[in-house]
Amino acid sequence: MTGNVTDRLSTALADRYRLERHVGEGGMATVYLAHDLKHDRKVAVKVLRPELVAILGTERFLNEIKVTAGLQHPHILPLHDSGEADSFLYYVMPFIEGESLRERLRRDKQLSVDEAMEIAKAVGSALEFAHEQGIVHRDIKPENILLQRGQAMVADFGIALAVSAAGGSRLTETGLSLGTPHYMSPEQASGDRELDARSDIYSLGAVVYEMLTGDPPHSGSTMQAIVAKILTSDPEPISRTRSHVPPNVDAAVQRALEKTPADRFVNARQFLEALSNPAFAVPTAAAPFVRSRAGFRWDRVGPVVLALAAVFLVVALWSLLRPAPPRPVLRVSVSLPDEQQLTALGQFDVSADGALMVYHGPGDGGVPRLWARRWDALDATPIRDTDGANGPAISPDGLEVAFLFGLSLRVVPVQGGVTRTAVDDSVRCCVRWSPDGEWLYFQHTSSLLARVPSAGGALELLVPVDSAQIDAGFNQFLDVLPGEALVFEGTTPGGGPQIYARRVGSSAVKMLTAGQFPRFGAGHLLFATPDGATLMAAPFDEGKLELSGPATPVAETVMPPAGGWSYFAVSRSGQLVYNAGGRSPPSYEVVWVTREGQATTVDPDWTFDPGTNNRGLALSPDGTRLAVTVLEEANYDIWVKELPRGPASRLTFDDEWDVRPRWTPDGDAVAFLSRREGQASPFLKRATGTGVAERQFAYDRSFWEVLYSPDSEWLVARSGGTLTVPGGRDVWALRPGTDTVPAPLIVTGFDEKAIGLSPDGRWLSYESDETGRNEVYVRPFPNVEDGKWQVSTGGGVMPVWGRTGRELFYVDADNQMVAARIQPGPDFVVAERTVLFTLGSDLLFRQDEQYPLYDVTPDDRQFVMLRGVNLEVTAPELILVENWAAGLAGPRGR
Repeated sequence: MTGNVTDRLSTALADRYRLERHVGEGGMATVYLAHDLKHDRKVAVKVLRPELVAILGTERFLNEIKVTAGLQHPHILPLHDSGEADSFLYYVMPFIEGESLRERLRRDKQLSVDEAMEIAKAVGSALEFAHEQGIVHRDIKPENILLQRGQAMVADFGIALAVSAAGGSRLTETGLSLGTPHYMSPEQASGDRELDARSDIYSLGAVVYEMLTGDPPHSGSTMQAIVAKILTSDPEPISRTRSHVPPNVDAAVQRALEKTPADRFVNARQFLEALSNPAFAVPTAAAPFVRSRAGFRWDRVGPVVLALAAVFLVVALWSLLRPAPPRPVLRVSVSLPDEQQLTALGQFDVSADGALMVYHGPGDGGVPRLWARRWDALDATPIRDTDGANGPAISPDGLEVAFLFGLSLRVVPVQGGVTRTAVDDSVRCCVRWSPDGEWLYFQHTSSLLARVPSAGGALELLVPVDSAQIDAGFNQFLDVLPGEALVFEGTTPGGGPQIYARRVGSSAVKMLTAGQFPRFGAGHLLFATPDGATLMAAPFDEGKLELSGPATPVAETVMPPAGGWSYFAVSRSGQLVYNAGGRSPPSYEVVWVTREGQATTVDPDWTFDPGTNNRGLALSPDGTRLAVTVLEEANYDIWVKELPRGPASRLTFDDEWDVRPRWTPDGDAVAFLSRREGQASPFLKRATGTGVAERQFAYDRSFWEVLYSPDSEWLVARSGGTLTVPGGRDVWALRPGTDTVPAPLIVTGFDEKAIGLSPDGRWLSYESDETGRNEVYVRPFPNVEDGKWQVSTGGGVMPVWGRTGRELFYVDADNQMVAARIQPGPDFVVAERTVLFTLGSDLLFRQDEQYPLYDVTPDDRQFVMLRGVNLEVTAPELILVENWAAGLAGPRGR
């Protein structure tokens, strides 16, 4: 749960419990350590997951859970309390000072036979007592067995039953499973809701198996793989792993793990007796008896039979060993109905087996969503709960899709079901699954690569690569190889896009080739040429992480990517899909946007490409001119446009990127950032375009934001950009004409960015990720240590001061423009926050940008923004290529 949710919960329970800290996440609930105010004791407060609350009937769940309150047994953790508070469903149990069996197994891997039998005896006696009351646990697993002073206690008794009973058929409809795959009985894994005691006996048998062998009876890379083994495979006998385990224990566990409930123990008592009875054994089937026929003479027919067998064997071997005819390369144009067409972003992915494509398509109300198209079907199907999704990536088993939603990373079943959030925020780009399905890799907003367990867990930032080899902006496009290796796109300092390879735990990188959008499939590295016009493939050595042969064109005249996304996808098994449709270069127009969100074109005759890197715009102090970053011929320059319909003049002409303009307070000059003299530094040039650009200062790091105080006494700059470690973005200041190098103003272990000064010069605004998500803050200027105030709540980015100084605008986590009204007076006080409008998908805006992408008119009544006017794909055409690798030396695709 996010901090905001925790605060709500703390407030709702304040009269009964004081939440002290977050303890962990379970399959159904989030757990907090709390203090019971009435009874002065520690308790565990467990809050049901929001997706469960949405399904359950609150009153029925609370009635069902009361049944478990009557379970009083020395090895059952009792239920203290339950209820509803501020839409949260919760229940309360004692807080156990100790560890769970899961924690013990992580530390020791295997337990002694005696200790395992003691734990099994305790759990079995708890199950027997509950079964006699007609209550089946449904979720016996090491996480729910707590160890305190050598005694085992079973937690969450009846919770799964209460959830199942309250949720009814809606749980099945959403695809949500109750229970943990490794310990599910076959009948539970197959979706049977009518479970009896024998299901718990199976789960206890699985736990005993793991205590003795170190592994559960069935393992797999995905939940579906585990379930398949539970339904079809028998576990290896314990004796093959630990020969000293008594035969009766091995036999008892085998009996408990029988697939058919009727073949298991009738009750827990029988299981415990078998574990302690040295004479217990599993009956073995007798070998079938075949009576010989009278007069049979092997010596007469045997040679004939052997001769025939030899002939059949030769024929069979010849059939098996003769070379198979080569599979042909097959290219097929894939059509999509008009109402299911690929969107301008052109995002899609193909499953590992090549049978499924998931893509970014149209949705209700103009909000795009994800669609699933199988090649054996004529139509695609929309995927539920994916409105506003981006960047789909299909899981290796083809059952789930990971996608980006704002700065969050979510996972949804392809067939529909409960969506889970893997990362709440801080996701910048380009999610990919590991081949085993265990991890989701992506680019973090810090520019580092990161990963998170696909089933949920803690985010892990990967070791940063050597920043001397790779410049800022790397790691955006990546693919994951077997053996925890990655290929990704980067940029050499001053160079174009390159493809690199690295190991997950190493900072060392190998430059493979010039290109972009790397993908791995059929033993080859696929990538686009730097200009994006041609799709290439080169054989790739996964062990050495290097190309083992020259690159060969696979397809030409492919569609250039829109929005920075790859325009092709490849399966592990040999299918390739690419977009051969045409698209004009993207262009944007300048628009006025009212406080109600109504947009009006400023000059319909002027459009341009702002690019995707370090762009920016700024309105002159009098509101008559706009300084903007323009991309032409792969280079960024600053232009000045006279508003509304005057000429647009180019301000900078050098070959280095010139980006992120800001006006001087008098409107006579424009400050911007450039790397024309090495490190990115602030430069200043007259707005008329005359004279030369003057470097404002030189320092030992790059700066990617600059502004002047209203009295021109201070120059404030923000460092970062090429730094590849979290916390690398900081705020600095100097007095022009007095100081030669900037002094640290706000330098912390977090990222500060999107800086701004109030019109009276008293307050410095910025955004920081110090709470774990981006929020807007204000400090006094220049004495920044005299105070600090958080302006946004629940997330905020890109603060921009109103020209009158009465408001500070920012965009919240829901892409809504918010006006924070500042109370006049000597102190900084936010009087109120008002949501003005929601930013449309056509406006040039990204939550992860480090710099404001809009400005405010002098009267604070309108915003100036950029709106896309030529983003549609014309004549989209998807090409499906079967067995593409076999045709690398043959004719090229289109």
